[in-house]
Amino acid sequence: MTRLLFDHSPFWLFPAIAAGLGYAWLLYQKRAGWSATTNRILFALRATGATLLFLLLVGLVLRLTDVTYEKPVIAIVVDHSASVRETTDSVKRQALLNQLQAMQAQLDKNGYEVVMRSHTGMPVGQFDHPTSDLAGAIRSTLADLEGKKMSSLVLVSDGIYNSGTSPLYQQVPVPVHTVGVGDTTERKDLVLKQVIYNKITYQGNEFPLRAEVAVKSLPDQPVTVRVRQGNRVLSEQTQRSQAGLLTFDFRLTATDKGLQRYEVQVLPLRDEMTTGNNRANVFIDVVEGRKKILLVANAPHPDIKALASVLEKNANYEWYVHIPGVSKPNPDVLKPGFADLLIVHGALETGGKWPLSTLEQLKPGATLYIITARSNLRQLSSLPIGLAFEPTGQRDEATPLVNGAFVKFAFSENLNDIFTQYPPATVPFGRFNFPPTAEVILLQRIGSVATDRPLLLTTETASGKSGVLLAENFWRWRLGEFADRESTAGFDELFSKLIQYLSTREDKRKFRSFAVQPEFSGAAPVQIESQVFNDLFEPIYGQTIDLVVQNENQQRTSYQYVTSPGNTRFRLGNLPPGIYRFTASTLLNGQRETAGGQFLVSEQQAESLNLTADFSLLRELSRQTGGHFVAADQLARLQQELTQQPAQSTVRAEDSFKPLINLKWIFFLVVLLIGSEWFIRKYSGGY
Repeated sequence: MTRLLFDHSPFWLFPAIAAGLGYAWLLYQKRAGWSATTNRILFALRATGATLLFLLLVGLVLRLTDVTYEKPVIAIVVDHSASVRETTDSVKRQALLNQLQAMQAQLDKNGYEVVMRSHTGMPVGQFDHPTSDLAGAIRSTLADLEGKKMSSLVLVSDGIYNSGTSPLYQQVPVPVHTVGVGDTTERKDLVLKQVIYNKITYQGNEFPLRAEVAVKSLPDQPVTVRVRQGNRVLSEQTQRSQAGLLTFDFRLTATDKGLQRYEVQVLPLRDEMTTGNNRANVFIDVVEGRKKILLVANAPHPDIKALASVLEKNANYEWYVHIPGVSKPNPDVLKPGFADLLIVHGALETGGKWPLSTLEQLKPGATLYIITARSNLRQLSSLPIGLAFEPTGQRDEATPLVNGAFVKFAFSENLNDIFTQYPPATVPFGRFNFPPTAEVILLQRIGSVATDRPLLLTTETASGKSGVLLAENFWRWRLGEFADRESTAGFDELFSKLIQYLSTREDKRKFRSFAVQPEFSGAAPVQIESQVFNDLFEPIYGQTIDLVVQNENQQRTSYQYVTSPGNTRFRLGNLPPGIYRFTASTLLNGQRETAGGQFLVSEQQAESLNLTADFSLLRELSRQTGGHFVAADQLARLQQELTQQPAQSTVRAEDSFKPLINLKWIFFLVVLLIGSEWFIRKYSGGY
């Protein structure tokens, strides 16, 4: 449909026509040396051409309306999960697909647009997907067909979902018709529902492992669960079956370091429906040991108890307190290099039991010096942090204030609010001078006045990290916070982050290669990232990375790729379940640099954990959305109901606007009119 619009009033059409007619009449009112018919033709050509030219000057716009008829859409979503394959034989699955294709053809004849897809969005055909996300399938289908007129959605499924949320908990704007496949009858089966364990443990430690077994229609039977590592049976337990869930608790010892595979198996019983859900592999990272924290002091002090309360909340710390003459010394803790972090309460005390010479012999990874009233403050400059202090002999009372310029790690936004309620700790008063390499974490707040004097500062050198806390009696902070808030969250956050920062050793390697995550599911692609740095630890690119990946059977696969900005990862794709070790190398400054690591690919057996179809969920979904539920053998009934509903197409109109002056055919028309007039006039002997 086409309409004419004007930039100005449409009444300009009449003056344009009048002007064209008047101009032609002036030229051809008198008959020249040609016939009356020729004169009329010339008059018409001139009048038409002149009128068009005048209309173009008026600003005529052509409006084009394109009318289309859009069919209503019916989406057919087929559950492609492995549970459908396990409970439905191939003959029934093929018959179901044939019926769906026939229904698709019939609905298409009835004026519907039918889109058939799997619950993963892929073409229909295979029933092997390891998970069922019915809510996600409905949501993605509606999103992909957004903008079209959805008439209804047909969901073909067994009603089992093991990923995402329940499809009953989302709003669906169209009726959902459900087709139930599978078997709702509970079969005889033992199902290893889940294995509960800690993914990290320490070498030499015992760790718990719990196996939960669901018993289905197998009363009073011996159920045996076995835990294996390789060819070794580590432990085995047997219980008599009963309705519901059996729990098997094991305590195992981590002997070997690194990523370890443990197989948990429920021994099969006769007449079980399937044994595919009777076993699971779990992977536990056995690390060499926890961070070793050593607290030393000249005498007992409540500050030590406050620090110990923070350390004992973190299972990653192995901590010791050593006070000469008070605690019985453990000879191992005083060995050089034993401690990842040494905390010295009462450092630099005159006549103290921990002179700097003794502390240096311990060779810890990092040291935190806590200054007390008995510390020789003039010796602060001798500490690795290089802090110079001119004491006045006076003491001050201060509360902590987070330095906003500190960026090594972040604190909670409300931490300073908590600090304002702290009772003061004792700090030295004088003039501070610290090197630019020092990082001030806390400043002193005297009363309500914030100062620029440091309270806690750290530095990093080639020998490691060091920190100085210029406060004694900070145990009052913890006690005061608990009295005000019945919590010590602020105190714990401050010292736990400080201890974590100091005890973590910096990675100074110029070449690093690591898996982007320690564990990949069977459906997720494995990715390895490699980073290369120059002497200033700036990232460099264009490096050729040689990568070798080895599985548990010692089979090796080699890869090679080149890094580039924004692309430092190599995608290995999907790998079979198991433990993998890899080695990466590159040529840097004429030397071969190597790095490596390990990762695991876990198996997904979610589809085998529950093979009993849930038709009640499908019925409820259809009821909520105004659809219908039918079993797979009743698909013809659903087809009849859908085909009886008339397909009402949607009429869509789209307008486009084109100024008449921009149309090429108008130009050629005007040229044709003027040219024709000129030719006829000249041919007839006119001027």
